[in-house]
Amino acid sequence: LSVSTMKPLSLGVFFLLVPTLVPALDPLSASLLMGGAAVTWQLFSPHSWLKCRLLECCNVKDTLNFSVVKMDLERKVFGQHLAVQLVLRALNANIHSKRPKKPLVMSFHGWTGTGKTFLSSIIAENLYQPGAPRRRFVHHFNTVLHFPHASHVHLYKEQLQNWIRGNVSACPRSLFIFSEMDQMPHGLIDSITPFLGYHEEIDGVYYGKAIFIFLNNAGGDKITEIALDYWRRPKGREDIPYLCPQLIQKNLIDYFIPFLPLEYKHVKECVREELRAQGHPEDEGIITEIASSMIDYPSEEDIYSSKGCKTVASRVILSI
Repeated sequence: LSVSTMKPLSLGVFFLLVPTLVPALDPLSASLLMGGAAVTWQLFSPHSWLKCRLLECCNVKDTLNFSVVKMDLERKVFGQHLAVQLVLRALNANIHSKRPKKPLVMSFHGWTGTGKTFLSSIIAENLYQPGAPRRRFVHHFNTVLHFPHASHVHLYKEQLQNWIRGNVSACPRSLFIFSEMDQMPHGLIDSITPFLGYHEEIDGVYYGKAIFIFLNNAGGDKITEIALDYWRRPKGREDIPYLCPQLIQKNLIDYFIPFLPLEYKHVKECVREELRAQGHPEDEGIITEIASSMIDYPSEEDIYSSKGCKTVASRVILSI
């Protein structure tokens, strides 16, 4: 028997013995013994509600509330109707499948500050049971920070594979976020690809419920070029269609999610939200001043913010 099966078995034997021990104890001691035994049983039970409350456990019930997620995305992510629609479609398909044939793999592309990391954080917040710590199930890798040396790529490959394998074994619904993918050392992505394809299991581990999100600035210029073309026609950004790009290769990436450049009205919403977050009143003068100073592309027309909303927080601090 494995250790994991021995613990519940030992506890079961203990519970069988408890009734024979209780009569020999005074009422208070008996109550404490029974209460302690119940708590111990809950803590060792793999899907215990008490264990999830006091410690950490994976959200095995897949309790994602799509109406809440939709409301969060539409209220907090500005100017990204395509990204919101596609992410909701992707999550819905994966979560509602009893046994997905492959992990959900999404690649977010667009200029910096357009909401890629922020949208990923909203997914993480909603993916697991309310109130449960998520640090064991959400794994965020920053390429520059975690894989800084190209000469160590072989070591990174081994460490990354072991990390993914071990964490999916512990929690099938693990979330892996990789930012700055355009700066990832050459060859490192090869260590991830085996986990992204169509496999029933790999060495006894099932990866179909895992979610991988790649954040990438690459392609941002092309996305902006398309958005600018629609703006000049003129057409609304909501008319921009979803075009399946060449980046989806080998059937590994399921969804290419374009993040459009942010216009003046979107930056204003970012400033407004940041003022609220910092506890300041919504001063329209400050909102207009900050948003206007961030619209800088293209230089002859000033339609978009080349940094999105990335520097809004610091600008609010300096303006107050």
